[in-house]
Amino acid sequence: MCLREGDIRRALYLAVVLTTISVYSPGHAGDLETVGVVRNSTGTAFVTRGERSFPAVAGTKLFPGDTLVTGRDGSVGAILRDNSTLSLGEETSLVLRDFEFSPAEGKFGIIVRITRGTMAYLSGLIGKLAPESARFETPVASIGIRGTRFAVKVGEPAPE
Repeated sequence: MCLREGDIRRALYLAVVLTTISVYSPGHAGDLETVGVVRNSTGTAFVTRGERSFPAVAGTKLFPGDTLVTGRDGSVGAILRDNSTLSLGEETSLVLRDFEFSPAEGKFGIIVRITRGTMAYLSGLIGKLAPESARFETPVASIGIRGTRFAVKVGEPAPE
């Protein structure tokens, strides 16, 4: 089979475009496994991954290390792979530090750090199967989960 020069150029162009899209798409996070997905968002809401930020819109995949940030008019709802839900209110910043959910291997873990704002959590399978493996960190305390839901508000530090 003989390829014409135009066919080769089109194939190379297509290969470059597809490579560029896969490397620079917001959902790309190397070989990391998806932690969850943004279920809904309103107002100003972003995901920060490494040095890049992009809108947190429904369907955005979330990976370990991602930071969810909302503005004055923002909120985000996310569902994690174990069916846990996170609801973030206005002016919130939360990092999905670590997430492990491999029931067949007996591996469970979730570590979330909220540095400001409000968050409500409804536990999924990790909270039911291995509650000691769920940890939420704030600037002044660490919260171990023993129930199925809680809400937390992190404000500005009190002046000394």
